[in-house]
Amino acid sequence: MSLLERIKSTRIAGLPDRLKILVHGPPGAGKTHLLGTTGEDSRVLILSAESGLLTLRGHDIDCVQVGSVGAVREVFAFLQVGDHSYAWICLDSVSEIAELCLAEEMTKTKDGRRAYGELATVMRQLLRAFRDLPYHVVMTCKQERIDDEGRLVRAPMLPGKQLSQGIAYLFDLVFALRVERDEEGATTRALQTQPVNGYAAKDRSGALELFETPNLAHIVGKILKGENNG
Repeated sequence: MSLLERIKSTRIAGLPDRLKILVHGPPGAGKTHLLGTTGEDSRVLILSAESGLLTLRGHDIDCVQVGSVGAVREVFAFLQVGDHSYAWICLDSVSEIAELCLAEEMTKTKDGRRAYGELATVMRQLLRAFRDLPYHVVMTCKQERIDDEGRLVRAPMLPGKQLSQGIAYLFDLVFALRVERDEEGATTRALQTQPVNGYAAKDRSGALELFETPNLAHIVGKILKGENNG
């Protein structure tokens, strides 16, 4: 392909055909439950590094337990071949996978700083590899409060400051899963898509409202299909 053939308008070049999403939230917020909202259960594969799949008992979704970084890489190698019908790849959660990675690195050296440095290198490579697969990719993550120049912000949590602060840059879509309760105890959940109210989030698509329904099919509809169904 010639250079002239490769030149495109940003109107076209910027349009994604697959979504790459990072979702962070506190325990019990519903991050794993969110993975059951694609509307395509038979086309979803979940890599589970934690025992939290009970919330998906009403679904029939393929999953594989990963108890080591090697197991995660094995799944990646399988997905690279493409001999499957999956459209959604979900890592639940990358916090747990990073902790597995750190434990493995700590067995290789007594130097803690070196272990955390290797952790950041290995995890960045792994997360980029999964992100760049030709499927919708959703990664869940724990949440923590960090001091951002004197302001407390709820952000993705992974072991190691270098990795934790850098993960959001790998994604065009970073959502904070919010859980609010009113005076009567009724619970409302929403995906926050913009960095306000002390939450780390971003939406490079520009198609989403500040708060969106925690439903992946809904998000796909608004970003990729131009649907505006509230």
